[in-house]
Amino acid sequence: MPSWIFAFFAALAVIPAARADDISGKATLCASCHGENGVPADPKIPVIWGQNAGYLYIELRDFKRGARASEMMAPMVADMSRDDMMALAEYFSKKPWPTLGQKPADDATAERAQKVANSAQCSQCHLAGFLGASLVPRVSDQGFDYLLATMEAFRSGTRANNAWMTDLMKAYSDDDIKALAAYLAGL
Repeated sequence: MPSWIFAFFAALAVIPAARADDISGKATLCASCHGENGVPADPKIPVIWGQNAGYLYIELRDFKRGARASEMMAPMVADMSRDDMMALAEYFSKKPWPTLGQKPADDATAERAQKVANSAQCSQCHLAGFLGASLVPRVSDQGFDYLLATMEAFRSGTRANNAWMTDLMKAYSDDDIKALAAYLAGL
């Protein structure tokens, strides 16, 4: 059983303690999966340190509303107020983006990914360097496994909180999506 699962259940046991008045106390619970130093415990868990605050808030809100499904996140946000979600989003957005040590994509993979990104106009939303802004996530240097799983979830419709991304991902093959995930992870 992966170690992050043990961390998750340990975190569930301390939820009442994590309902501290200060935001850093509440953020401690997040570290059990998203990493104490910003490096997630499992490669399918996203980096949230340094992520855009607006995006983090929207995702927390969507988890709470059920618009974005997650067996792990649903209980974490169930009792969070809007102010708590906004404060957590701000807290994590001010942290430095961690170094994941991912290698850049090889030339052929990067070329394929750039063609996909250009045809999808990814930089129109995710901006130069794929750093995102406001409500749009940074995808540059995000974990490969997370990026791949997320794009596949959009394509299949299992991640249903952004219809635009669902429609967009349906236009690409498995190999296109793998290339894009490898390229973005290595930026």
